[in-house]
Amino acid sequence: MAMVDLAPFGLGGMREQLWLRRTEEGGGYEVCCIPFYAYGLALGDVVAKSGADTVDGLISKSGRRALRVFFADPRPPADSRSELRSAVDSAGLLSEWNGDRHVAIDVPDMSLMQPVFDSVQEEIQNGTAFWEWSDARNFGSA
Repeated sequence: MAMVDLAPFGLGGMREQLWLRRTEEGGGYEVCCIPFYAYGLALGDVVAKSGADTVDGLISKSGRRALRVFFADPRPPADSRSELRSAVDSAGLLSEWNGDRHVAIDVPDMSLMQPVFDSVQEEIQNGTAFWEWSDARNFGSA
């Protein structure tokens, strides 16, 4: 595991812990979790880390993306979290929840995503849920 400094992404003083696995070639580390906050990283990407166990560079992309959805409080009567969970499960996608309002979804293939988008569309339009792609910005270290 290693930490990512989130200051380059506007979250000064915060860090995100990523689970990593050493690759057999090249001395890199494969990202084995779905990043919640760090931009430019996804499951399966290969990164470099410093001696201080801090991710300090991106070596290669896996071709996957991470979709992140945040559900605001107060929750509306038509809460779509359950529908989102079902859509993710039905599509066979991996996801990780941080509490009950923030989810990161692994996207290996965009063709699987329409039911996921549909499940939260009303909340997105109403401003009770927000989404972003983790690759909306490039990875950078402080």
